[in-house]
Amino acid sequence: MTDEQLFVKQIWLKEPVPTDGYPGNLPVVKNLYRMGKLELHSPVTVLVGENGVGKSTLIEAIAVALGFNPEGGSINFRFSTRSSHSELYRYLGVGKSFRRRKDGYFLRAESFYNVASNIDELDEIPASTPYLIDSYGGVSLHCQSHGESFLALVENRFGGNGIYILDEPEAALSPTRLMRLMVRMHELIQQGSQFIISTHSPILMAFPDAEVLWLTEQEIRAVSYRETEHFQITKRFVNDPDGVLHVLLKDREAEKSSR
Repeated sequence: MTDEQLFVKQIWLKEPVPTDGYPGNLPVVKNLYRMGKLELHSPVTVLVGENGVGKSTLIEAIAVALGFNPEGGSINFRFSTRSSHSELYRYLGVGKSFRRRKDGYFLRAESFYNVASNIDELDEIPASTPYLIDSYGGVSLHCQSHGESFLALVENRFGGNGIYILDEPEAALSPTRLMRLMVRMHELIQQGSQFIISTHSPILMAFPDAEVLWLTEQEIRAVSYRETEHFQITKRFVNDPDGVLHVLLKDREAEKSSR
């Protein structure tokens, strides 16, 4: 997939977001406005950064600006359990290509339970159409583990030639299941799909040819996944878990004794 084939090619702030509170006080909002436009160049864009920089807020705003339900789901979901999403989407400009997507989904790890509940509720309404759950593998998502329901969504509901926005999908997945997700992502990209993902997972960051955008207090910039703190710390720990824990616990004890 070339740049011209992406569904979403760039994002920007149409006007300044008030900085006297959330979300205007987030580093990602300030940096996005400062840099002008954020260009996307790959079928897989991965947003990484420390807690609090605004990854999930930005990815939520992108999804809502594209017409997805704030709590997740496809473009047709319109339920609301609790209105807790930010107003950032009102300020966000999204540069789209001429391509028309056939599919799309917004997956939020923290509110996927609500999506699963809404599917069950809709299927309880008498209708002549097929059950909605049939598109997810035929088994209620509530009758599966968190990780199994995630994979049921990705492997059954995601149909290709679409845009998929995933907020921390690794939250429910074991390393093995996370690799299954990546295999399915590869298949969907071959079918003309685009992914925009926020994650803390070094495994997911390593997806081939993914554009990794590092969100910090000072900037937003493209990096190799090997440059991220997530990868470096994980590598250091895997190579010497006893040594890393020894240093951490020793430093903690020293900190407590100095108080």
